[in-house]
Amino acid sequence: MSPAGGGLLETAFTRQLGIEVPIICGAMYPCTNPELVAAVSEAGGIGIIQPISLTYVYRHEFHAGVRRIRGLTSKPIGMNVLIEKSSKSYHEKMTRWLDIALEEGVRFIITSLGKPDWVVKRVHAAGGLVYHDVTERKWAEKGIDAGVDGLIAVNNRAGGHAGTLSAQELYAALAGYKLPLVCAGGIGSEPDFVAALRMGYAGVQMGTRFIATRVSALGALTDADTLRDQARAVRAKALAETVSNVADKFAKRRHMMRRVDEQAQSGWILIDLGDVVVHLFSPAQRKHYNLEALWKEAKVLLRVQ
Repeated sequence: MSPAGGGLLETAFTRQLGIEVPIICGAMYPCTNPELVAAVSEAGGIGIIQPISLTYVYRHEFHAGVRRIRGLTSKPIGMNVLIEKSSKSYHEKMTRWLDIALEEGVRFIITSLGKPDWVVKRVHAAGGLVYHDVTERKWAEKGIDAGVDGLIAVNNRAGGHAGTLSAQELYAALAGYKLPLVCAGGIGSEPDFVAALRMGYAGVQMGTRFIATRVSALGALTDADTLRDQARAVRAKALAETVSNVADKFAKRRHMMRRVDEQAQSGWILIDLGDVVVHLFSPAQRKHYNLEALWKEAKVLLRVQ
């Protein structure tokens, strides 16, 4: 369905997807809950499933979680597919989740962190569309070579894996490819949204701004002290969990752990085994990282220092 009256809201992106408003609610770990995905799509934009959030954070079996979202809206929804292949088991799981999403009628996929050729092949065979996260031309060209239908231009104001270029610089770098471009980063108000569309972008992707909505699982954390305490609690749990797991792992291999240093500023745990230094980043630490990032953004939203 095209937006009534056309104008700025009718773009190549809305026409491709059949949505009313060129706004994506970006996939966020751990903030993307099923209700948020459905609410954005029902309002005329498109919500994106973050599969790790759906299964690990909100404890839905993936198929059941997609069906729950489907039960809340009949409008288009999307899914984020992380396509790096460093872990065979992770890749197999992501492939299985993609196939389930396609079976359930999901026809918009956003890929990131890798070459999207295998995703494009599957999604195009099902009549769907693939947009690829990019921060500069070389990543755009990898996506274009794989046959993607559009690009998510992640600029230097993005809250996740931010690029180094401004929205204007990135648009200038990518516009020549003649694919729909979605501006990701720095969109938190109506003027920001309008400015991106007038710049030439076919849509915007927003994340942090949606966290503050009532339908977000974290939207209830409107008190600054509560939000800060939550972030600290997750940090403490992550550190304890990681140290315990590492101790067990290396004890079984008969290595001696000589020192465990908590890297307070970065959230990493450094395990020093003499000649080998191993950096570990557990799922719980990822949750900690996102909550810490959320706190920084929330200080602006909540107007606290």
